[in-house]
Amino acid sequence: MKNDPVYNIYSCDLCDNDKPVEIECTKLYTDGNPIHVCGNCGFVYVRKRRSSNEIARMWSEEIYGDIYTAVNNPAMISRQTFVTRFLLNEVNINNKTICDIGAGEGLFLKQVLSFKKAKDVFGIEPSKKNCKLLKDQNISHFNGTIEEYLNNKEYKDKKFDIVSIMWTLENCLSCIDMLRGAYDILNENGKIIVATGSRILVPFKKPLFLYLSKNPLDSHSFRFSFNSLKTALAKTSFETIKHNRYIDNDILCIIAQKKERNKEIVFENDNPNKVLDFFNRWHQDTLNYLDHKV
Repeated sequence: MKNDPVYNIYSCDLCDNDKPVEIECTKLYTDGNPIHVCGNCGFVYVRKRRSSNEIARMWSEEIYGDIYTAVNNPAMISRQTFVTRFLLNEVNINNKTICDIGAGEGLFLKQVLSFKKAKDVFGIEPSKKNCKLLKDQNISHFNGTIEEYLNNKEYKDKKFDIVSIMWTLENCLSCIDMLRGAYDILNENGKIIVATGSRILVPFKKPLFLYLSKNPLDSHSFRFSFNSLKTALAKTSFETIKHNRYIDNDILCIIAQKKERNKEIVFENDNPNKVLDFFNRWHQDTLNYLDHKV
């Protein structure tokens, strides 16, 4: 008989304060399970989480491939194409090595390779099924999490010029640990590109029943605004150098550069009360579209 997974309670990942405030209306869309906002810095996060391996297993075996896949999905293809072109427009990738953390089915790396500019690409991916797809496309990869990759002696000296994290930073145990892992595998002055949904403190882009779900909450432990993503990067010694116009785009995308560790962190806090008000207004707006629920 399989043991029930162990959950732990976490403080705010950005400011380390333990001042969680329930976002009451979210429980209507998550089987009664609360999402919280930090009462100090306004970061939206899930307090109760399982281990990184258990979260990765859930994505690999229960979510990815059935309800979350880029294969033949125009929306997924579109957003990864956006990130590819944004990177190419802002960063010279000529003769650069690129690692994608959470490489999925390899769409982003395949697109990068199609421009024939990068020196080499590499994927870190926990799903065995996805790793088979990467292998079939001749994309070098590591089957496991970023934590497992960092502990694998075979790769201890392997570094990259660019690291990408796309729709993965929000789906792990610790967004800070993942960014620190990205820092560790980057060459000096290397760059990171992070992409996620642009949903917090921006115009409503979908009703809440299409944003939240009844999946276990730690399948999506973090919800980033521009400020909170920029702060997460700053906390892990990355300086934001470019971002897209996220206010009217489904995508929030930031390019940042690796800097010296232990530099002073510039926090770009969100007002917790404004975040709570935002979700309440979002819920009220969602009530207008319940007839469209599918």
